Amino acid sequence: MDEFHFPVRTTFIFLLLSFHGTTTTAQTTEQLCTAPFPVEFSENNMPGALVTTIDTLDGVTLTIVEPLNPKFILDENQLKAQEVLDYEQGEKVETINIRCFQAATEAEGRLTITVLLLNVNDNSPTFSSSSYTLDVDEFTPPRSLVGAFPAQDLDLHPDLYYTLTPDSSYFSLRSSTEPDLLVHADLDYDTVQHVNLVLTAQDTPLGGAEIPSFTATTTIAVNITDVDNRPPWFDPCNRHPLGGGVVVCQSPGYNTTVTLNERVDGAMVLKPKQIIAVDGDTGINEEVVFSLLSGNKNDIFAVEESSGNITMLKAADVLESVTLTVLASQKNNSHQFSTTTVTIRIHVESLHKPRFQRRSYHAVVSAVGTMALDPTNDDMPLQIIAVDEDYNATEGINPYISYSIIGNSDFNLINGFLFMARKVEDATFSLQVTATDTITDESDTAELTVEVKSGVGGYRVEDMAALGASLALLLFVCLLIIGLLVYRLKRGDKASQKIFEASRFLSTLGPGGPKEGIQFTNEAFQKDEDRGSVSSAGNGGETSKGVWDTEEEPRVSELKFSDLPEENEKEVKPILTKERRVEDGYKSVWFKEDIDPNAMNQVVLIPDSREEEEDEEEEKEEEEEEEEEGSLKILVSDTDLDSGLGVKIEDPGEDSERDEDLNIDL
Repeated sequence: MDEFHFPVRTTFIFLLLSFHGTTTTAQTTEQLCTAPFPVEFSENNMPGALVTTIDTLDGVTLTIVEPLNPKFILDENQLKAQEVLDYEQGEKVETINIRCFQAATEAEGRLTITVLLLNVNDNSPTFSSSSYTLDVDEFTPPRSLVGAFPAQDLDLHPDLYYTLTPDSSYFSLRSSTEPDLLVHADLDYDTVQHVNLVLTAQDTPLGGAEIPSFTATTTIAVNITDVDNRPPWFDPCNRHPLGGGVVVCQSPGYNTTVTLNERVDGAMVLKPKQIIAVDGDTGINEEVVFSLLSGNKNDIFAVEESSGNITMLKAADVLESVTLTVLASQKNNSHQFSTTTVTIRIHVESLHKPRFQRRSYHAVVSAVGTMALDPTNDDMPLQIIAVDEDYNATEGINPYISYSIIGNSDFNLINGFLFMARKVEDATFSLQVTATDTITDESDTAELTVEVKSGVGGYRVEDMAALGASLALLLFVCLLIIGLLVYRLKRGDKASQKIFEASRFLSTLGPGGPKEGIQFTNEAFQKDEDRGSVSSAGNGGETSKGVWDTEEEPRVSELKFSDLPEENEKEVKPILTKERRVEDGYKSVWFKEDIDPNAMNQVVLIPDSREEEEDEEEEKEEEEEEEEEGSLKILVSDTDLDSGLGVKIEDPGEDSERDEDLNIDL
């Protein structure tokens, strides 16, 4: 262990050498006595232990001059320790002055002996406390420092070595020479609340050579504290750890039954137990309050805020199942909440138990997954149904009846239909089927004979699904055909629209109604190309100009004027000129406001659009084309029905054979 204190010893040596020069042996001028310099002597010695031997000349005697109360004595020429020396309690360096005297020559000298006390590993490390207590919250991340617990050693060891027991999965030391306590893994209050550790300090290297060593221990009690990170949990609930200390507690819900038109007094009895919800952080245990979130149709039910008990405010008058959503939240932190459901089945008072429609059933099934057939009913799918006379309003169908086959798992009943659950050999099975009212626990039993015949046709679930898909496709095709018919009917309405347009046009021929000689032909409705009709003039003002031709077989309505009246002598204002035109065979239509209402002139009026010059040029071109064909033409411009402007009517040429005919192409 000397190597630990070599720097101290060396320091003393150099100090002493500075006083005694370069010699390493204390001596007088006559060299009467000498001794090693310095002298090393270990602590914890036995009294009388030899410190060093002094060399002297013949006849030289030795006497200790100082110290006056020496810890050392002289035994002739031997310097011995008179008491037990302690490095930690006493001086680390002892200086002894000795008188050397030779009686024969009366020579005298002085000898100084320096004793360096060596430290011996004789002390155990010590902790400042025999025990420590820590509070660590469960959200403390791994590798976080939660405490440091160094030990001290009076032997002044430069390093102490530490171990932590037991080998905790939650905490660890930074290193074997650094007693810093770190979080090793995620903490969870619900998993562990307390961890007790033992920290050991040793003054020799761990696992080193078997040399004397001393140790010290202390205990560290770590309390894991809860953090408000979980909402209230209903009881019972299914816990699902998600990692990182996150746990979800899923409530399966509660249920009960009530009788139709009867009110339950006090708290309703629920299954599997009454509503209970506690803070998911059990170390905090915040107070929980309850409320109804949804499902309380007609305000029949209520929940007590503090207890969570479900009560009835009035009787239920509808035969149904009610699902209430109950909210549980912390009173002081409403952000922490959870929900559960309470299913309340409303049923009629039981006066009759379920009863099968038959006392025995016969079924034939062919393969796994196929529906059993009823050989007594034209091999139709067999349906096993029990009725309950308490449910006459629903034709005896009790929605709370469940079906099962007693003592056999080869067959299943699904909604009253029988299926083979797994393959069995062809055989006949004698079974019993039971129908149980899950509310009243009343039941009925019937005999069931099942014949398994491979290869016999049956209705499988897949067949039923295919049938449903086919019916859906057929329905879609029907809807498509109906849509096409409706579309065709709407298109057929255009004939009536044509009649309306023609009637409207005739109403413009004067106050006397339709003029004599006007005829309509059915051929006008054979094509829907008349987008310039009178009725379309109001659709945004965008119309096409109609052309009234004089073909042998007119394509649209034909108007015949048996007699066109002569022009009167009154001055009127023409549409294209301010001068009156008096040429024979020329008729004009004037502004409506310029016509004498007492005059007998027959005038055809249409609305005026006051078109641009381009439109007028088109009208003139069409007039010239009609002149060549020898027909009388009425030009219909894009209109404003209130404008008062009319159209221009011209007589056909002399070569025309149909002077009185007027063809109108709508």
